[in-house]
Amino acid sequence: MTPPPASSPAAEAVSSPLQGQVVSVAVGVGDAVAVGQVVAVVESMKMHHDVTSPVAGRVVEVAVSADDQVAAGTVVIRVEPGAGDEEAEATAAVEVDLDAERADLAEVRSRHERGLDAARPDAVAKRHRLGRRTARENVADLVDDGSFVEYGPLVIAAQRRRRDLDDLIDRTPADGLVGGIATINAATAPAGRERVVVASYDYTVLAGTQGYQNHRKKDRLFELAAEQRLPVVLFAEGGGGRPGDTDTTVVTGLDCLAFNLFGRLSGSVPLVGIASGRCFAGNAALLGCCDVVIATRDANIGMGGPAMIEGGGLGVHPPETIGPIDVQTANGVVDLVADDDAGAVDLARRYLSYFQGPVAGWTAADQRGLRHVVPEDRLRVYDVRRALDLLVDEGSRLELRSGFAPGMVTSLARVEGRPIGLIANDPAHLGGAIDSAGSDKAARFLQLCDAHGLPVLFACDTPGFMVGPESEETAAVRHMSRLFVTGANLSVPCATVILRKGYGLGAQAMAAGSFKVPAFVVAWPTGELGGMGLEGAVRLGFRAELEAETDPVARQERFEAMVALAYEHGKGVNVAAQFEIDDVIDPADTRRWITTALLPAAPEPGTHRGRPNVDTW
Repeated sequence: MTPPPASSPAAEAVSSPLQGQVVSVAVGVGDAVAVGQVVAVVESMKMHHDVTSPVAGRVVEVAVSADDQVAAGTVVIRVEPGAGDEEAEATAAVEVDLDAERADLAEVRSRHERGLDAARPDAVAKRHRLGRRTARENVADLVDDGSFVEYGPLVIAAQRRRRDLDDLIDRTPADGLVGGIATINAATAPAGRERVVVASYDYTVLAGTQGYQNHRKKDRLFELAAEQRLPVVLFAEGGGGRPGDTDTTVVTGLDCLAFNLFGRLSGSVPLVGIASGRCFAGNAALLGCCDVVIATRDANIGMGGPAMIEGGGLGVHPPETIGPIDVQTANGVVDLVADDDAGAVDLARRYLSYFQGPVAGWTAADQRGLRHVVPEDRLRVYDVRRALDLLVDEGSRLELRSGFAPGMVTSLARVEGRPIGLIANDPAHLGGAIDSAGSDKAARFLQLCDAHGLPVLFACDTPGFMVGPESEETAAVRHMSRLFVTGANLSVPCATVILRKGYGLGAQAMAAGSFKVPAFVVAWPTGELGGMGLEGAVRLGFRAELEAETDPVARQERFEAMVALAYEHGKGVNVAAQFEIDDVIDPADTRRWITTALLPAAPEPGTHRGRPNVDTW
C-alpha cells in the first residue's frame, strides 16, 4: 500500500462496489486516470469485477494492495479531480473491433460448420447421384430464407464408447435429425400464422435411423409445437430404430415419448409428412400419424424394412418391393405424389397455406361456365372435377388421396381467397354411389377440416350408398355410418350443392345427416331428389301395378311413365317448393351463396380446435 501524500480535501474516493478480494491494482500514486478507467479488480464469488474511476484526475492515494480483503464501500484509491492527461483518456476510450473473432466464437463456428453439407462433400455427392437432396437442402427449400432457427445442431450420436469424438462430429452431425422453428409462406400468410416446426431425418447419417439423441430432439420440438400451436412438417426418410447407440442405459427404448407426443398433436395443429426414398418402421409410424402424407415416386413406405421382415421369418425382400408408391396411393396411405424432393417440398408449402388463413390476389373463372358442366341428358356422365375447378378460385384446388376411393373427391380449395374443404361425388365411378372406401375417405377428410377450422362444401351427385352382397362384405354398415357420426359432430359450418342426383341415405350423408343441418342446401336446375333412386322406387312402390300388366311392352311403357312422373315429382324446383331444400339456383350464382352464407360463419384457421384428433385413416 502506497503511503498517501498530502492531498486536497477535494480528493474523490473510489470505492469497491462489493465484498471480495483484491486481484490487482492498476494505478499508482501520481498516475492520471480518466472517467470510466479500471483502477482495480476485485474477485467475489469466483467472478472478477472492475472498479472504475467516476472522475478524471490524478491518483493521490492507493489504499489497498493485491490479495487484500475488502468490504463493499472500502476505499480503493483517491483521485484529485482534474483534466487528466491524453494518455489516460486514450486508455479509457479503447473501442471494440466488431469484426474481431474471439477464440471461443471461432470454436463454436467451427463445430457448426463441421455439421453442414459443405463439410461432407462425399455424402452430398452420393445423394445427388441418386437424384436426391440432403436434409438441409430440403429444409432450406421449404422455409423462408433466413428464418430457420435450428435446435440441437451440435448433437452427435450417443456412441462415444465405440467411436472417436472427431469421427462422430464429422459423420453423425445433429445425430441425423435436422430440426427447428422457421416461417413458411410469410409473404402471404397472415401475421402469426407463418411459424412452423420442421424436423428432417438425415439419411446420410446412419441411414436416417432414430437414435437416442435425435429422439430427445424430436421430443423437444414436438413439445414446442404443442405449447405454441405450431404446425409440424416431418421429412421421414429413414430406417427406424437404431440399435448401435452405446452411451445410454436403454434396454428396449419403449419408454421414449416421441410417438405419444406426436400423436397428441393430431387435431391440434396441422401435421405434414414427407416420404422420399426408404421410410420404414419408426419413421413410417410417425409418417402415418400425419394429417397428410406426401411421397415421391421413388418412395417405399412400410411398417417394417427388409431386416425386420427377414428376421420375422417372412422371407427376403429387397426394399424396392416394400410399400412402393403405386401400392400406397391405391390403398390410401399417400395423399399427394410428387416427382422428386423439390416437388414434395412445393406440395408441403402449398398444403400448409390452406391452414394459414386467407390470401389476397385471387381470380375466378367466368361462372357462366358452370351452367354447361352437367349435361341436360340426365343419364350422361360428366367431369365433376371440371365443375369444382370452375367454382373455386383459379388454380386453388388441391385434391387429396386421388388414387384411393375414386368415387369420392376430397380437395382443399379457396373461394375469394378463403380456404375451404370440398367433398364431391364422382358420377364417373359407380354412378356416384358411395362405397365403404369412399365413406372412409370423406369421413376422415371431414375430421381434418373440422380440426383446423375449414368450412366444408359438399357437391352432391349420388344415387345413394352402394348396396349388394359384395358391398356388405366390405363392412359397409360400419364404414358408411362413419359419415353420419362424423357429420353430426362437425363444429365447422358446412353447405351442400346438389349438382344432379341427391337420393336416399347417401344424399343425407352429403349434408351432414340431414338437409336441415347445413348452412344451406341448394340444387342446380339439373337437380333430382328422392328417398331412393327413381327406378328402384317405382319398382318397389308400384310392384303390384306393374305385375298386373301382362303385356311386357305395355308394362315397360307404364314403368317408364311412372319413372318420368317420379322424376317430375323429385325435380329440384318441386322439392324446393316444399321447402325441403333452400332453393334451386343458377349455377353461376353458387359462389355468392358460399361467400354470403357459408364463409362468414367459419372460424379463422388456427383459432379453432373441433376434435381431439384426426383419424389416421
